[in-house]
Amino acid sequence: MFDHEMREAAERVLVACRKRKLKVVTAESCTGGLVAATLTAIAGSSDVVERGFVTYANEAKREMLGVPWDALLGHGAVSEPVARAMATGALTHSQADIAVSVTGVAGPGGGSEDKPVGLVHLAAVRTGHEPIVERHVFPGDRDVIRRVSVLTALAMLASLAER
Repeated sequence: MFDHEMREAAERVLVACRKRKLKVVTAESCTGGLVAATLTAIAGSSDVVERGFVTYANEAKREMLGVPWDALLGHGAVSEPVARAMATGALTHSQADIAVSVTGVAGPGGGSEDKPVGLVHLAAVRTGHEPIVERHVFPGDRDVIRRVSVLTALAMLASLAER
């Protein structure tokens, strides 16, 4: 189900988190839980993965993660402020130490001039550390955009966990 590259990226996160006794939470929109699914595809991941939030709708982002309406209405669901708020909200609403969020336009529809298909905002936060925030416009179809978004999210988690 998950290719070698995805499994290796997940293993890197799990090893780094185990070393530092960190628990992970995910907050996902366009990836629909694939970051959490990739992590939990590895046997024994339950000692690291605390929970995952799939918040596809704006109301879910608000209710489950506490994303402020002004961020959603002022910047749109696919924006840096929302990605930051999703990651921070995931930490607040869990027992985890490190969080990653993904929000984007996976396509094939839904894009605009300002927010084209492939636009993805990600944020990773860890208690006591500076957050990592990234913006990408990934080329490809829906499957490719979601896959590379998962790999990027896992790389961000690993980087923050290894600090």
